[in-house]
Amino acid sequence: MSTILVTGGAGYIGSHCCKALSNAGYIPVTYDNLERGHARAVQWGPLEQGDILDRRRLDEVLRKYRPEAVMHFAGYIAVGESVEKPGLYHKINVEGSRSLLEASVANGINKIIFSSSAAIYGTPDQTPILETHPLNPINPYGKNKLDVERMLHDFEKTSAIWSVSLRYFNAAGADPDGKTGESHNPETHLIPLVLQTAAGKTPNIQVFGKDYDTPDGTCIRDYIHVTDLVDAHILALKSLLQDAKSAIYNLGTGTGYSVLEIIAAARKVTGKEIPMIITNRRPGDAAVLVCNSDRIKSALAWQPKHSDLNTIIDTAWRWHTKQESSAR
Repeated sequence: MSTILVTGGAGYIGSHCCKALSNAGYIPVTYDNLERGHARAVQWGPLEQGDILDRRRLDEVLRKYRPEAVMHFAGYIAVGESVEKPGLYHKINVEGSRSLLEASVANGINKIIFSSSAAIYGTPDQTPILETHPLNPINPYGKNKLDVERMLHDFEKTSAIWSVSLRYFNAAGADPDGKTGESHNPETHLIPLVLQTAAGKTPNIQVFGKDYDTPDGTCIRDYIHVTDLVDAHILALKSLLQDAKSAIYNLGTGTGYSVLEIIAAARKVTGKEIPMIITNRRPGDAAVLVCNSDRIKSALAWQPKHSDLNTIIDTAWRWHTKQESSAR
């Protein structure tokens, strides 16, 4: 069985991807410093604790397992924190990625799947957003992702590193089997925040602005179930292993939901009231972010199967309530 190194495999998307890799016949080796990941999420292969900035530890793990490819999820992901701590985000997300790439080259590994983001587009000129849309990130997190994409391009030219960059829109939901789910501290993503309010852990959900140029005045986003997201990673990996050709793909559904639609759907799924308050807009929030994912559908025959809104919220709610029960 082929071994795949998964940096950040103890995190939200990384752990889901480890499950998908195992189901597809690969051995996922999680490389994670556990600063923001969870050892309990590592269930489908070995855990090697280490930091991507630690070149000696990276070399040790790569020599031990000789992975056929690397899936790179490790890094910081909170946009607001990136604005407050741009130097830290550059160090972890950009310099950490450089460390990983250099270690990969030194150990003869030349295939990388990179966890990129729609944040590299910034405020869109048009929607749905194509991969050819101008790249104009408006926060350090988005700039980090763009820097790494460009670094991958440079490494392809100088070191024959082949990569697939997957630009996520809004990953959401949880494993339908209840094995892993979303658990950030602090939490910044809308759906888990809404569900925290449904569970009574917070008094209300804040809605940042109700005066956008959208049907109900709140921001619209493209939500993709994490299971569909990781299915795309498996297809990208197989394509890269067979063809060794670099590519960039959007990952989203092409359907947008407003903040108020998310809250309404969560009320229906959970049966809870979910109080909300309207507050001021946040700087940099675009009115609509919806993707066009025709490129990956055509190239890899990918199709989202779990990304209707009720399924996303239902799986997330079942995961959330399971975690609450086990904590008692």
